[in-house]
Amino acid sequence: MTPIEYCYEKVKKSKSNFTWAFYFISKERRDALISLYAFCREIDDIVDETLEIEVATAKINWWKTEINRLFHETPQHPVSKSLLKFVHIYELNEAYFIEMLDGMEMDLKFNRYENFKQLQLYCYRVAGVVGILSVKILGFKNQGTLKYAHDLGIALQLTNIIRDIGEDARKNRIYIPLDELKEFNVSEDEILKFHESINLSNLLMHEIARAEVFYKNAYQKLPKEDLNQQIPGLLMGKIYETLLLEIKRDKPEQTLNRKVLLPPLRKILVILLCFFKNKLYALSN
Repeated sequence: MTPIEYCYEKVKKSKSNFTWAFYFISKERRDALISLYAFCREIDDIVDETLEIEVATAKINWWKTEINRLFHETPQHPVSKSLLKFVHIYELNEAYFIEMLDGMEMDLKFNRYENFKQLQLYCYRVAGVVGILSVKILGFKNQGTLKYAHDLGIALQLTNIIRDIGEDARKNRIYIPLDELKEFNVSEDEILKFHESINLSNLLMHEIARAEVFYKNAYQKLPKEDLNQQIPGLLMGKIYETLLLEIKRDKPEQTLNRKVLLPPLRKILVILLCFFKNKLYALSN
């Protein structure tokens, strides 16, 4: 198995929504994005699958060393070997990869966040940075596109947090800021015991509204001249935004006990509508 084949297999197993957008780009850019997301899966799996914090920390530190090797052109891992040519072609900064690893370290050190300022840093590291690197791979002319990527990445991560609140509770993780739990009169114990309530519903509606603002801001910050190249990111955004609307239309508190998913046909319809809408808009401007 070649390094890029390893990356495709890694991403395929993750069954991520992100792969839906990869069909609309050239093979080289697709290979670069697949390599990037395979890296994301590798480091995310450390947190999800390693029970001992000391072992997980050692693995994160190994990856920090491996990133250093990558940027000195001596990578050892199949994913970093696959990334090697792309970090040069698309001028991907080493610091961004370290930021992602720092985000994974936050998952090892914290299972609660006191306020949104702390949570936003986490969201930036694990998702905003990925958005910025993706923008670099897809190509852009206007620096404002990086601000779009930052906000869209945070919107996607906030959607994940809302969708996975029950799944995270099973791991003794609560990503909703503690000061906001207090504000809406929701206890940690209620979440950890999967107790659905009107207070939790109100809290999650508050979180949904915040994510909606980040989606809106992201779309507004995308410069027109870069819209055509950034359509894959917009497709991912629309899939997750549609998922967020599904949670909002239903009872948001039910995400404690069931995971809301979009069926494949619904995703295809969202993608096609978004693709043709933005293609027409790009051609008319």
